[in-house]
Amino acid sequence: MIFLDLFRTFFMVGLISFGGGYAMIPVIEMEVTSHNWMTTQEFTDIIAIAGMSPGPIATNSAVFVGYHTAGLSGAIVSTAGMVLPSLIIILLVSIFFTKANKHPIVQSAFYGLRPIIVGLIIFAAIKFAISNQLIGSFSLHSLTLLAIFIVSFISLIKFRVHPAIVIITAGIFGMFIYR
Repeated sequence: MIFLDLFRTFFMVGLISFGGGYAMIPVIEMEVTSHNWMTTQEFTDIIAIAGMSPGPIATNSAVFVGYHTAGLSGAIVSTAGMVLPSLIIILLVSIFFTKANKHPIVQSAFYGLRPIIVGLIIFAAIKFAISNQLIGSFSLHSLTLLAIFIVSFISLIKFRVHPAIVIITAGIFGMFIYR
């Protein structure tokens, strides 16, 4: 039964979520916590690992959630559920998209989807910031998290430091600060 639940849940997430992996995070988190497969804090930790791992973050999170819930078989089932809708949709869209991509209605629909994708990504960022006490309370812990965020953000935006270097550096600081 758990395998069917994992497959069905990740299939639906993969089918109805648009905007890439980061936009899927709030949907995945809601499903994972509503099934009591993980707490929000456990899921936040999984997202941190999934974001640092090679590959799409949504698929990586499906692998980790499935493994956490039902071992290697759960990881395989969750991953299949997550990628199967995309595979089916891409095959169908590729057939029709080459003919319809210049149509004004299609272009308008894609243009209209942009704000909701940005909104979903911002929502996920705020939710994770709250669950990690980055927002909402002021303590030495939250101030150091905020400092790491600000330095990382400035490094990425102003100095154009490669994201991998920022991730590794933040992880090293975290190892020294929070052990």
